[in-house]
Amino acid sequence: MGLRPPQLWAGLRTGAVAVGVVASTVAALTAVPRVRAGMTARRIPADPVRWLALEIPIATAWTEEMLFRGALQAVAVRAVGPTVGPLVQAAAFGLWHIPDARRVGDPVLGTVLVTGVAGWVFGWLAKRSGSVIAPVLAHMAFNESAALAALALQRRRS
Repeated sequence: MGLRPPQLWAGLRTGAVAVGVVASTVAALTAVPRVRAGMTARRIPADPVRWLALEIPIATAWTEEMLFRGALQAVAVRAVGPTVGPLVQAAAFGLWHIPDARRVGDPVLGTVLVTGVAGWVFGWLAKRSGSVIAPVLAHMAFNESAALAALALQRRRS
């Protein structure tokens, strides 16, 4: 999983670059009316501090990255090879998000496609850096920046 040096340091460096790219992209996307409307309409948990401090980084980013990039990608690459293996974990990651899409009323097909592509990118980050820390940071950055943007837009509206 690359949780010890030198892979850990490579994961942190790669992850830091990914954090900048992801946060900048989310910030830019808030200018898109449809994205902005979605963020404004998003249901915010009753305890946003807990959501931002625990649920997103630990219950979501860390857990999903250990499961999909740390375990499933490694098993899939061994089973079906280095080209198809990452696609298997990406597809599984996309399908994993169907219940979430249904719960919040997002389009299921769009959610599966977007999260599947994100899963492939996260897998590429893990492979490139040699550490699962890189996709953990990128995943956390995406979810945290989207959550913070939704909170800011909703506070500005009210």
